[in-house]
Amino acid sequence: MVLEFVNGGELLERIAIKGKLSEREGRRLFHQLIDGVSYCHDKGVYHRDLKPENVLVDQNGNIKISDFGLSALPQHLGNDGLLHTTCGSPNYIAPEVLQNRGYDGSLSDIWSCGVILYVMLIGYLPFDDRNIVVLYQKIFKGDTQIPKWLSPSAQNLLQRILEPNPMKRINMAEIKSHEWFQKNYVPVAPYDDDDEDVQLGAHLPVKEKTNEESGDKKTYQINAFQLIGMASSLDLSGFFEEEEVSQRRIRFPSTHPPKYVFDKIESSATELGFQVQRGDSKLKVMRNCNGSKNPESFFVCAEVFELGPALHVVELRKSHGNPALYRQLCERISSDLGVCKPEQIFRTESLDDDLEDSSAGTPLVAL
Repeated sequence: MVLEFVNGGELLERIAIKGKLSEREGRRLFHQLIDGVSYCHDKGVYHRDLKPENVLVDQNGNIKISDFGLSALPQHLGNDGLLHTTCGSPNYIAPEVLQNRGYDGSLSDIWSCGVILYVMLIGYLPFDDRNIVVLYQKIFKGDTQIPKWLSPSAQNLLQRILEPNPMKRINMAEIKSHEWFQKNYVPVAPYDDDDEDVQLGAHLPVKEKTNEESGDKKTYQINAFQLIGMASSLDLSGFFEEEEVSQRRIRFPSTHPPKYVFDKIESSATELGFQVQRGDSKLKVMRNCNGSKNPESFFVCAEVFELGPALHVVELRKSHGNPALYRQLCERISSDLGVCKPEQIFRTESLDDDLEDSSAGTPLVAL
């Protein structure tokens, strides 16, 4: 088993060193925490043991949610649609979990996130006592004091999260739309299983990084084995076939330098009303990506591979979104980049079972 090395330690250590975090720093980390936990909930996963010890910090100051040993999956839900296992850490556990009557995993995780936020901003636990019975009594009553020196909007958010009645507690959507949370909030792009560079809780840099010598964006050079691996059954003809746009992934050649390609893609996507985030070697095109279950959300990753000094392959991968909108984007990009015809975009991979793979067609270019 190989695990990622997160060398920044636990969030608890960071708080212990500083005593407490500023609202600005606490809000930035809380943005990432909520985006990460919300993503888990969208996938039907409830953590159930959220606490600063289980939130790690990487070398860039971004958080990683860890220790899913007590997490629940959809199959763990009872016939009433609720969870029934009492688990978690005493100081962070939601009151409804202690009542042993069934609880909503999302709302109980939100309570724990609220306790973490309290600790980050104030520097100590909202509910604490050496006597476990007294501790649970405080949790049941929501018996805590929120300092008046916090901003009014921060006080309001903490009060609404640390509401002992889960039916009155603020939910994820309401947290994301809250005044305090919205300040400087940039939603994290949805995680793409094919995109090893985007990690949960980490934002892509807005500004591109350039190669100092050429001024171009960083590209990956493809060797012969990788090139052959892109084609089906070791047949390279499928790499340059005249086919319809795939539902999920397309590739087409370009003689333009990477920076020019990314500039064109960004310009085309922006004119079509999409949001764009540029990273070191990839570009994200998205719309309404506040949650992966949003039916109107759209997410495409663009990447450029180098085949030779003057020939590159542009790859567009759709994580999710409307197929017609995806086709419109692909045809606009191919047209702006000067590909012969928008219809001559090469289909190299289809992830939809209902699409038939075809190897027929005439190569558009020859290497």
